Amino acid sequence: MTALKRTALLLQGRQIELEYEWITAQRADAPLIVFLHEGLGAAAVWGDWPTVLCRATGCRGLVYSRYGYGSSTPRPPGEPWPIDYLGHEAREALPALLDALGVDAARDQPILFGHSDGGSIALQYAAAFPQAVRAIVVVAAHLFTEEMGSGRIRWMQHRYANSALRSNLAAVHDCPDDVFRGWSELWLSERFRDWNIERCVPMIQCPVLAVQGAEDQYGTLDQLDQIARLARNATRVVLERCGHFPHSEQPAALAAAVKTFLEKEIS
Repeated sequence: MTALKRTALLLQGRQIELEYEWITAQRADAPLIVFLHEGLGAAAVWGDWPTVLCRATGCRGLVYSRYGYGSSTPRPPGEPWPIDYLGHEAREALPALLDALGVDAARDQPILFGHSDGGSIALQYAAAFPQAVRAIVVVAAHLFTEEMGSGRIRWMQHRYANSALRSNLAAVHDCPDDVFRGWSELWLSERFRDWNIERCVPMIQCPVLAVQGAEDQYGTLDQLDQIARLARNATRVVLERCGHFPHSEQPAALAAAVKTFLEKEIS
């Protein structure tokens, strides 16, 4: 990836900047894939995956770092994250970003590729704006909290200060400790225990490809099964011998599944 650009937008009453990059932008008439990163991710964390997938599918792409992530504007220190932070990203931040970048979502109908938290954002965006999305691919998405995921985050919290995770986050975030603290404390808080977005899935009208690794460390296959049960047009894929990061653990298998899905659903 080349150096990221920045764009300004108004979000939650604040003037902020988000970092972003276009992938294969020369394909001006090609379908657009918007990549939505995970809970500790950023634009840089994707590595070459967006380019790999765009080349495989003949699409162009857009990657960006959400508010508080990467080198986008940081959140005010100590400010608690809202319980519905993923819904805010879906209904407010993503539409504002697309508008700031000159993307007419109603006309262009982007494809959303969301990993983990990004998958939860993609599901909520597709439910809120059914005419402004062509298809969504959700990988290891969350519909509800599970003790399995909470236990993993608790384990990460206990080891964070002296862990490789902290140094890895410092390589991609201007405020790595704030990102980890805000995300982990919310997911482990009592107020987040009942977080659930199952009700939005039946409102999704576009095709959905739902993928999860059989050995995902953050959620059971109940998450995947519920997406497949509740969505009108869902394709369910389980990747064996794969954990929470299929795009880095099994990129060829994931790219093939996405390519087959898009050729069937949007060609």
